[in-house]
Amino acid sequence: MPRRTLVPAAAIASAGLLLTGCVSDAGGEAVVVDTADAPPGDAIALPAASVDDAVTGALAQLSDLIADDLAETGVPGLAVAVVHGGEIVYAEGFGVKTVGEGDPVDPETVFQIASVSKSLSATAVSAAIGQGALTWETPVSDLLPGFALSDPYVTEHATVGDFFSHRTGLDTGAGDDLEDLGYGREYILDHLDMLPLDAFRSSYHYSNYGITVGAEAAAAAVGEPWEDVTESLVYEPLGMTRTSSRYEDFLAEDDRATIHAFVDGTFQPLFDRDPDAQAPAGGVSSNVIDLAAWMNAVLAGGEHGGEQVFDAAALTAATTGEMISGHPPEATWRTSMYGFGFNVDTTVGGRTGIAHSGGFVLGAATNFRLIPSLDLGIVTLTNGGPYGLPEAVNAQFLDLVQYGDLTRDWITDYRAAVASLTAPVGDLVDEQAPSAPDAPRDLADYEGIYENAYFGPLTVSERDGRLVVAMGADDGYVLELRHWDGDAFAFVPTGENAPEGSLSSATFVQDAGDVTGVTLQFFDTQGLGTWSR
Repeated sequence: MPRRTLVPAAAIASAGLLLTGCVSDAGGEAVVVDTADAPPGDAIALPAASVDDAVTGALAQLSDLIADDLAETGVPGLAVAVVHGGEIVYAEGFGVKTVGEGDPVDPETVFQIASVSKSLSATAVSAAIGQGALTWETPVSDLLPGFALSDPYVTEHATVGDFFSHRTGLDTGAGDDLEDLGYGREYILDHLDMLPLDAFRSSYHYSNYGITVGAEAAAAAVGEPWEDVTESLVYEPLGMTRTSSRYEDFLAEDDRATIHAFVDGTFQPLFDRDPDAQAPAGGVSSNVIDLAAWMNAVLAGGEHGGEQVFDAAALTAATTGEMISGHPPEATWRTSMYGFGFNVDTTVGGRTGIAHSGGFVLGAATNFRLIPSLDLGIVTLTNGGPYGLPEAVNAQFLDLVQYGDLTRDWITDYRAAVASLTAPVGDLVDEQAPSAPDAPRDLADYEGIYENAYFGPLTVSERDGRLVVAMGADDGYVLELRHWDGDAFAFVPTGENAPEGSLSSATFVQDAGDVTGVTLQFFDTQGLGTWSR
């Protein structure tokens, strides 16, 4: 990209001329702009003499920054890789795989990458498009004739691209509640037709199972299970030997990171997270070496080793804005966009950024970020729940490259940005139990089987003087009800969507003196949380 020095506005004014686009800072010094073939590609030039110098200078500070970040956040461990010019120029591990154990993280350590999986899945679809199996515009109904949403028009017309850009109208979290109950992919997709839809193609709602629907459609077009599609079209061609879309493969890795949830102010290895049901959206495991190869392929327009692995046009469509994902609160802010499985934005210096974050409340956080105009990418994988660390590490490094210094306190700011992900949920959070509650009826009156077409049956039984609820796949999701007031009870929900401190109500419904149903508020966000008998 050629550089152009803009003449300070004061000099132009003194010559009696008018030239739009001239820039000067408060001291009157010229601002250097890297000009592209057309103005939309122009960007503020780097402070270093060359991109290589800027990257080298930033890399010299990266390890110390990461060590400080780990100490500040308490995240147990992370791995980072940087690519530039088609090469891996940095790959290091920091911290430990498991709190309380001495086994260190290294660049080969495999992590669960959570929603970074969405971007890998988009490249798998791009590869399938290159083989002629489908396009981003192919209606899902052509590929999955038995699949349906609640609106027949959307069912018929929604494309693979619509599902990969979160614009079908499915609400954020659609189907996630069923996954928490232990249901598999087939059950979840079969029940999405019971969920209400927002406006088609004019509303954005981030949806794991929207992506999963689009991926399943692509798998049908290829004629293989999705897990095989990603392996044959992405992992094998790029030599990603430690990457898989199957949880059992992650568990089989000797060099793998344990997930740690943020509980009671510290990161603790309390849970396992099997994301197979949403594998296209959040079920990939990988290491930074493999992901570095993938980032290089994306930066190279889909090429690897002289072969066109991903269709170039399909990849461009995926990595450019297709849907507004964040409307600015005021006109001075930049607009956030989502492509097909990729976030797309504009940096302070005017460069296009391509990125995605991933996170499990149960104990993982990940992020990658690419700057195509610099042929530069960075990926950070951590084994601690969402705390803003991987985003902060990547932002700090890219600040050093682009501006020569850090522009803000990224740890603090990203921690605030993701705080809602780990905030307790439920209608009884911060509520005080009544000091003189109405007595419940005889516990035997509540016992029985209650039916729900979306969530499946729920069984209430009395055990040692308390009510216990069993629901979900094989009755494997069990809740203990604690009396709250009258026919209302409290319970602590569990799973990926129930951060520490969550507390919700279970209210039994009566008709003519008989108990006829129960509403679990935690499961009622879509109005489907009432079971009847």
